[in-house]
Amino acid sequence: MSSTEPVYIERAVKPPSFAVTSSVSLQARRLRTLKHDDTFAVLDAGGDIHLGHTSVEGLYHKDTRHLSHFALGINGLRPLLLNSMMRDDNSALTCDFTNPEIEEHGEVLVEQDIIHIRKIQFIWRGVLYQRVSVRNHGDRTHNITIGFGFSADFCDVFEVRGIKREKRGRLHKPIVHDSSVLLGYTGLDERTRTTQIIFDPKPDRIDKSHAGYFVSLEPGGSCLIHVAVKCDGQGIDRRSSEAFIWALRASRSELHQASRRAVSIETSHDIYNECASRAIADLYMLMSRKEEGLVPYAGIPWYSTVFGRDSLITALLMLWLDPTIARGVLRHLAANQANDIDPASDAEPGKILHEVRLGEMAELGEVPFRRYYGSIDSTPLFVILAGAYLERTDDVETIREIWPNIQAALKWIDEFGDSDGDGFVEYSRKSSSGLTNQGWKDSYDSIFHANGELAKAPIALVEVQAYVYGAKRRAAEIAMRLGYGELAEELSGQAELLRKRFHEAFWSDEIGTYAIALDGDKRPCLVQTSNAGHALLTGIVPEEYAPRLVETLMSRESFSGWGIRTVATTARRFNPMSYHNGSVWPHDNALIGLGFARYGFKDQAARIFEALFDASTHLELRRLPELYCGFTRRRNQGPTLYPVACAPQAWAAAAPLAMVQACLGLSVQPTLGTISLFRPMLPNFLEYITLRGLTCGSVVVDVQFRRIGDQISMHVLNSTGDVRLTMTM
Repeated sequence: MSSTEPVYIERAVKPPSFAVTSSVSLQARRLRTLKHDDTFAVLDAGGDIHLGHTSVEGLYHKDTRHLSHFALGINGLRPLLLNSMMRDDNSALTCDFTNPEIEEHGEVLVEQDIIHIRKIQFIWRGVLYQRVSVRNHGDRTHNITIGFGFSADFCDVFEVRGIKREKRGRLHKPIVHDSSVLLGYTGLDERTRTTQIIFDPKPDRIDKSHAGYFVSLEPGGSCLIHVAVKCDGQGIDRRSSEAFIWALRASRSELHQASRRAVSIETSHDIYNECASRAIADLYMLMSRKEEGLVPYAGIPWYSTVFGRDSLITALLMLWLDPTIARGVLRHLAANQANDIDPASDAEPGKILHEVRLGEMAELGEVPFRRYYGSIDSTPLFVILAGAYLERTDDVETIREIWPNIQAALKWIDEFGDSDGDGFVEYSRKSSSGLTNQGWKDSYDSIFHANGELAKAPIALVEVQAYVYGAKRRAAEIAMRLGYGELAEELSGQAELLRKRFHEAFWSDEIGTYAIALDGDKRPCLVQTSNAGHALLTGIVPEEYAPRLVETLMSRESFSGWGIRTVATTARRFNPMSYHNGSVWPHDNALIGLGFARYGFKDQAARIFEALFDASTHLELRRLPELYCGFTRRRNQGPTLYPVACAPQAWAAAAPLAMVQACLGLSVQPTLGTISLFRPMLPNFLEYITLRGLTCGSVVVDVQFRRIGDQISMHVLNSTGDVRLTMTM
């Protein structure tokens, strides 16, 4: 770059921002999460919710915080935490406590570590259930008080994220009964939201913010207290103690029924087994039941709702593992496809959903996400997933059902997506309140030129063109399967034309990769980013250019040791602590890893796999977060965590599972009755991988892959029918 070239690093006037503020780091506390459908809880390590101005803790239902304070006490003191354990399937949180020293007027009434308290919590159908057991391990009777403090601010999740509101609705006066308290709020949207807290047995004292039990425990004596917190009248009509057992069994059964369809992964490395187990548990916890099937919500706490892009990519990454998730995602997004032009929601006929919100601020239009379509990549990704799902399952019936939606998506790509007719799909927001950038890197400053100047709309992103190419190729396959031969030929021709024009417009020998975007003046943004790696995923990159692209992505400037950075260290706006300009995202790396594998760069794919795995070994619960910082890996240290990253996050959870497919080069073709491996290999940390419950049409297979020297052997352990396994070296 010339020294006289201007450098644009000013912050300028920021457009409306919906970024999460980081006044308090989520990483500073050992937060725990529970979820079922549209209800989730963010709890401290002891399973409590502590009110604070910047606290994210709470019980949330449909984007509203229904509890902002809920804490257990013993004689007015916080019990001492002994253990905090999530079940392997994420169905419940169990916390063990003991008492601190309890004194009165200078006299010790109960010595420390005499009383044991166990608290079990879970969420089921809009209700937070809690059971508290108390036992005296002392040698004399102790009289203690077990208390619960509670309150509800009914803040919208966007308020919790940091957006200031000029006006709020009206909090109701609490209604106190013998064994329950009803808290309420009527918003500016004229909707009333309620939280009912029910205690069983009846407390000895209860008021608008506290409930307490006076307990006398003989040596070895114990007692049980049940609490049910109902959001907006959800739940079942049973005593809390009965409801607790019934709901716990039902919730575990539902999780088991959903997750049992997933392939079971067992390897030679115990820690990776833990990582894979947690990832699968996180994915099915994040699933929500819709009329059309299960749909993964994006992540907790900020994105516990339907996101088109996140759901599509998550389903794509776990397609080999459980294709039924893709079916639910495709049918749900098809049912919510845009039919009309609406600038306020960035909607256009055929466009696939970006985000749905159910809270007060969305209802009032204070945020534009009530039903928002400001995503440039969801629509081509929808078509890609449809084609990949058909190949994986041979479910022609479902694809025939959504064929009109696929056609509408293709029409949107050609007409609305390419508004200027230059052959590339670009975006520019239709409303001043919408997202400035509408690819997966949707921060306002994430698309820029080499000198730091922000790109002007309309913007054509590199990965979006690759997705469009992939969508045309997949749509051609679908059309051929449905008997539309002429259309298939036409779509294939369109894809090939795009392939040629794309490389000419986006490739740069100067930076050894593709430009991240073309701006509104068709100037390439010559910045080294991870976006270019997605081009490998769909096969749009000419074979002769793939080695140079892979080399650039795996250079020191891009590869941190924990994964490929979103932006290389050489970029003007590189910041390892930013959301999109230098951080590392597991899902981004998984998509790139699949692209590497497609082009035969298995060693590089294995390096990404190993980096993600190594990161998980340093993280609590072996859980990969939404992202982490892009600092260079340091010896004997884990990755530097991003302060407000969601954990769990669906596409992050799917990443280490997708890397199994990438390294094995695994594909399933039920029409041929074939499971294929393309240049399979295993990363250095794995000696073998056993997959149980892998489906190929109606056949279920258990198969093991083992490294022998430089080769991979394949052994069928069990099969319910005939299936052919092939390997291409």
